[in-house]
Amino acid sequence: MSIDTTDVPIEEPKPFSRKWYSHKFEGAGLRYEIAVSIKKGYIVWVNGPYPCGSYPDISIFRHALKHYLEKDERVEADDGYRGDEPAYCKTPGGFSSRSEGTEARQIRRRVRSRHETVNKRIKDFGILSQVYRHNLIGHCHVFRAVIVLTQLAIENGEPLFEI
Repeated sequence: MSIDTTDVPIEEPKPFSRKWYSHKFEGAGLRYEIAVSIKKGYIVWVNGPYPCGSYPDISIFRHALKHYLEKDERVEADDGYRGDEPAYCKTPGGFSSRSEGTEARQIRRRVRSRHETVNKRIKDFGILSQVYRHNLIGHCHVFRAVIVLTQLAIENGEPLFEI
């Protein structure tokens, strides 16, 4: 599977705290981790929310998904997941990535691009692309509802591109 996080803007909580800050849109936000099956392109994992400023990608991975992987399993990830030991995340800048062939690198790029397409489809829902101004306790329910709708769209006629 491929994994990545996506940040969703929220109204700045009071009192101000840097723990909410997302560099992606320079404001307060919540971060979710999403995993997509490489074989079918289905959304197979969602984890979050986490305050953007307090949890980088690798910390979120170490908090949950890493514990579900077998010893020899690996996930495709971007450079935000670099530095995991033992190396459960295969990142573009990793040592083994530099030694593999051109075709394998192209496939890995397509896997990550397809994952970005999933993230974009999720953000097509206005409630996740605009500043969320409601009670944060309900945000995870909203996010998961959007995930279900996105997955149903993928399964029923809006497939992702083939790897």
